[in-house]
Amino acid sequence: MFEDIFCRKKIVPEKLITYGFEEKNGVFSYDTAVMNGGFRLFLRITTEGVDTDLIETESGEPYVLYKTDSSGAFVGEVRSLIEEVLRDVADECCENAVYQSRQIAVVTEYVKTNYGDELEFLWPKFPTASVLRRKDNQKWYAVLMTVEEKKLGLDGEEVSEIIDLRMKPEEKDALLALENHFPGWHMNKKSWYTLILDGVTSDEDLKAYIEKSRILAKMK
Repeated sequence: MFEDIFCRKKIVPEKLITYGFEEKNGVFSYDTAVMNGGFRLFLRITTEGVDTDLIETESGEPYVLYKTDSSGAFVGEVRSLIEEVLRDVADECCENAVYQSRQIAVVTEYVKTNYGDELEFLWPKFPTASVLRRKDNQKWYAVLMTVEEKKLGLDGEEVSEIIDLRMKPEEKDALLALENHFPGWHMNKKSWYTLILDGVTSDEDLKAYIEKSRILAKMK
C-alpha cells in the first residue's frame, strides 16, 4: 500500500535526517502525532521499501484497518492522512529516479567512463525513454525505455526496463535465439534488438553489446 508514492523516487538519506528521521543499522525511523494527537504514525524506510504503523495514543493499540480492504469514512480519512504524510516525505527527501534497474546504472556508468556519453531524454511526453548517441555523427547506438513485458511476447503485466541495441542483419537469428533477446522494440527489427535489463544478460555481455552497437553506429 502507498507504493506508488515512492515509485521512480530515489531516497536521499541526508534529507531524511534533515526531515527528522533517525537512522539505526540502515533503518530510518520517524514518528509524528496525527488526527489531533489521537494517533501516532510511525514510518520506517529501508532498502526494501517504506513501512507504516498507526498506534492509538490512549490505548497504545495498533490501528490496522487502513492496511486491509475495509471501507468507510474513517478508514478513508486515515488512509488519506497517511498518504499526505508520505507524499510530503517523498517530496522533501527524494530525488526523481527515472530508472530503477541496476543494469541501467551499469550502462550509464560504462558509457560515461569509456566514451563520455550520457543519456539524453528527447521526448517530454515519454519521460522514461532516452537515447545514447555518438558525438562524432550524432547516431544513436542505444535506446532505453520501459515497456510492458506482454508487448515483447511474454506473459504477465509487469513493466520492465529495456535497451535497444544495433546489430548486423545477418546476426538477427542467432541473437534472437538467445535468452532475453527480442526483436527491437519501436525500432527497425532488421538492425535493432532488445534486451530486458533484469540481469539475465551478464554485465560483461551487456557492455560488449553496447560497444559493438556503438561501432555499428559509426559505420552508418
